[in-house]
Amino acid sequence: MAETSISASRLIDAPADAIFEILSNPERHAALDGSGMVQSDSKSDRITAVGQVFTMNMHWDKMGGDYQTDNHVVGYDPNKLLAWKTAPAGEVPPGWEWVWELEPQGPDSTQVSVTYDWSAVTDKETLKKVSFPAVPQEDLDATLGNLAAQASDA
Repeated sequence: MAETSISASRLIDAPADAIFEILSNPERHAALDGSGMVQSDSKSDRITAVGQVFTMNMHWDKMGGDYQTDNHVVGYDPNKLLAWKTAPAGEVPPGWEWVWELEPQGPDSTQVSVTYDWSAVTDKETLKKVSFPAVPQEDLDATLGNLAAQASDA
C-alpha cells in the first residue's frame, strides 16, 4: 500500500502552552517552515477554534511561484492539538492536512509531533499534479528544529 502520511516527532525543552502559543499564531509559521514554501501570513488572526480559516502567502516553483493558501482549522484543543486542511485560496481543501500534537513530558518539556497526511486526496488530477509528499520528511524534521529554537527563545 502506498504511503499516505509522514510524521516527525521531537522532544522540545519548553512547556506545551509556550509551544502552542507559537503554533497558533500564523505570523510565526514562515519562520517555522522547514520547506521554505511559507513566505508570510496574510493578516490572519490567532487560531482559536475549529472552523477558522487563515491565509498564508506561499512560494513553490511547482505552483508557478507565488500563491496563497487558505488553511481550514479542523482540530483545536489548547496546548494539545492543532490541525488544518490546506487549499489553494478560495477553493475547497483537496484532502491533505497538517496535524500538530503536543504531549507534556513535565513542566518544561513537550513531545511535539507533526503529521502531513494526504490520505483523503482522491482527485486524480491533483494526484498527478502533486507528487506526494510535496513536503519531504527532512523538511518536517527541520520545521521541528525551527520550532524548538523559537520555543527556547520564548
